[in-house]
Amino acid sequence: MLVIDLVDPQATQRFGEQLGTLLPAGTVILLEGELGAGKTTLVQGIAESLGIKSPIVSPTFTIVNEYNEGRLPLYHLDLYRLSSEEIEKLYPDIYWEGEEVPPGITAIEWAQRLPHKPLAYLDIKLTYLEEQGRQAIIGLVGNLGIDINRFQ
Repeated sequence: MLVIDLVDPQATQRFGEQLGTLLPAGTVILLEGELGAGKTTLVQGIAESLGIKSPIVSPTFTIVNEYNEGRLPLYHLDLYRLSSEEIEKLYPDIYWEGEEVPPGITAIEWAQRLPHKPLAYLDIKLTYLEEQGRQAIIGLVGNLGIDINRFQ
């Protein structure tokens, strides 16, 4: 596990840019954190590093946004308003199995609502600390072929 202090939204976006540069196709990022903790800001940074020019907004109402114009596809899911049954009907596993959509980076906000998780993923919990800004707690589950210590 790795803890990174993110003093402001710009630091959160820069951290996302670093992730997007280092992560291979097929990476799943499970994002957790309260409203305003920086989940979408982090995904905006990932998109920037992938060369995606489309505006990245929270997919709270659209549920899934797919961006295919970058170096790798970016799949951005938001499970905030969904029940377990509704999530199952989305078939989120198509984004990490790599059979129905081209392998890319899949970022899932409110990932704690997933009924089942992929075998390997990057787990990022964002918290907002009033006097310190944001903090990211990063864990690696399974084998993604990356070293999380490179994210410092």
